[in-house]
Amino acid sequence: MNGARTLVDTKVLTVTLDRPARKNALTFELYRELRDLFGSLQTDETVKAVVLTGAGADFCSGGDVREIIGPLTQSSPQQLLEFTQMTGDLVKAMRACPQPIVAAIDGTCAGAGAILAMASDLRLGTERSRVAFLFVRVGLAGCDMGACTMLPRIVGLGRASELLYTGRALPGKEAHEWGFYNELCPPDALLGRAAELARAIAQGPTAAHAMTKRMLHDEWVLPLDEAIDAEARAQAACMESNDFRRAYEAFVAKRPPQFEGN
Repeated sequence: MNGARTLVDTKVLTVTLDRPARKNALTFELYRELRDLFGSLQTDETVKAVVLTGAGADFCSGGDVREIIGPLTQSSPQQLLEFTQMTGDLVKAMRACPQPIVAAIDGTCAGAGAILAMASDLRLGTERSRVAFLFVRVGLAGCDMGACTMLPRIVGLGRASELLYTGRALPGKEAHEWGFYNELCPPDALLGRAAELARAIAQGPTAAHAMTKRMLHDEWVLPLDEAIDAEARAQAACMESNDFRRAYEAFVAKRPPQFEGN
């Protein structure tokens, strides 16, 4: 990939945004490549979990000012819409892929970079990291790539409103206190801890994990009674799996279960 590196290790795919000199800023091409990569994971049965991180001391500074922001100011209305739909398709692909995504976030995590973190399933950060939804700083609304839907569900409506209206940076400790981060790590231990967590997920019942991810997504828009009925159908389907039987047999034999994802 141009601007990103991928590595598969023990069922875990590590995706590294690899433009450290530009704080891993996104280009038009990198947006498309990430969209296509996460889209391809929907049919990839070899990858069970994903780690998303940035090269060097930063996660991602958002869209590259020179390569994206400048050209957008000269684009036609149709071109602008095609761009915003394409960036939204990246988030859709991240949420639709069955593999849980663990984001390892250090340094700058801003603009579209903050969206990539937000769209991940789990987020590990550092105290020196700074998360900022900067759209207001460039005269844009906070409603970018699903932020107005997803961010309030992570940190609450009032806190999301503050971040989207002001564009202020959220320091690592505060991001953890607000629930944006699941865990804070020392910078030199961040990627290792993210890989450890992803490997633990990958060793679990991955078909069931995929169902959990899908239902967490689908149930955002369901009333409670409909959500309960949907979960009944989903869990019944999981009970048909071999992993469910394996877990029972392992319990009876007093040994750890060995899940195979089916």
